[in-house]
Amino acid sequence: MPQTAIPCVVMRGGTSRGPYFKLADLPRDRETLTKVLLAVMGSPHERQIDGIGGAQWLTSKVAMVGPSKHDDADLDYLFGQVLIDRGHVDYAPNCGNMTSGVGPFAIEAGMIEASDPETVVRIRNVNTGAFIEATVQTPDGGVTYEGEAAIDGAPGTAAPVMLNFSRMVGSITDKLLPTGNAMDVFDGIEASCVDVAVPMITMRAGDFGKTGYESKAELDADKALLARLEAIRIEASERMGMGDPTGRVVPKLCLISKPRAGGSVNARYFVPHECHATFPLVGGMCLAAASVVRGTVIEGVGHASDAHKQSLAIENPVGQLETMIEFVGSRKAPEIVRVGFMRTARRIMAGEVLIPSTVWDGR
Repeated sequence: MPQTAIPCVVMRGGTSRGPYFKLADLPRDRETLTKVLLAVMGSPHERQIDGIGGAQWLTSKVAMVGPSKHDDADLDYLFGQVLIDRGHVDYAPNCGNMTSGVGPFAIEAGMIEASDPETVVRIRNVNTGAFIEATVQTPDGGVTYEGEAAIDGAPGTAAPVMLNFSRMVGSITDKLLPTGNAMDVFDGIEASCVDVAVPMITMRAGDFGKTGYESKAELDADKALLARLEAIRIEASERMGMGDPTGRVVPKLCLISKPRAGGSVNARYFVPHECHATFPLVGGMCLAAASVVRGTVIEGVGHASDAHKQSLAIENPVGQLETMIEFVGSRKAPEIVRVGFMRTARRIMAGEVLIPSTVWDGR
């Protein structure tokens, strides 16, 4: 039987990369969709040799985009994190970096009419319910990818894509502080559980005998550390009302330490069983929110002020992630209004990806 051809565009979105699809070109039921995405990326296989996945966390991601029926959005965007070594696609989290490619993709796909010199695209993330306002550079009514903006973790320069996220508090737990506390103790370790864009457990690296400046390779090689982090993640997930997280990628984990390069805080993000090579936008949103809440483990480690609008630079393995946060109310119980980032994106390939028709025949 012939293979099934699915139109797609491969894009770099921020510090991630993956195929972008129109939702209309994919199966509607989630079970079949999962099978299709696994076949597209070549999972489960450590090299994803039979698909277009890049065999690492940052390049095993999928963005699916379609028109939105929501009054406050132009587009619906569904994200899928395709696991490499298991036949599983996680739809619980969003990927902020992949979000930076959604606007350009939709404009060039004819889903959004461009204006001159820039186009504002209103996006609803299906996974978390967050709303994103993306400002795309469209001089003369066409997307441009060339520019002078640079972000740590991606080579060269490109046109900026400005992202402002809102309504992302309680992405899964419906609470800013899922346990009801700014600080908890798990296995003798002080931790803060916060849910903004993604539920995340933040702890001090020093409490594990780490500096927090270790490389991804060094942290990934410490199996005792990873085992202890997973045990804490399981206990914390139960306390957060999320149940047993075994087999799921949320909640995430973050180890912090004092900044040493002029930033606001130094951090290492775990996804959750290996260290992230950079620092994701969803983690940046959550860590920024945790930074402005009184009583979290970040106090005394990171530098946040009482200003209702401020920029926090998160130091990470490849540089810094500049994170703009706005909140109202007191820092004891802040209401997070929005979190913003400057990202870049690039269209890399457009065509069709082929999958076995036994997986899906396209109907």
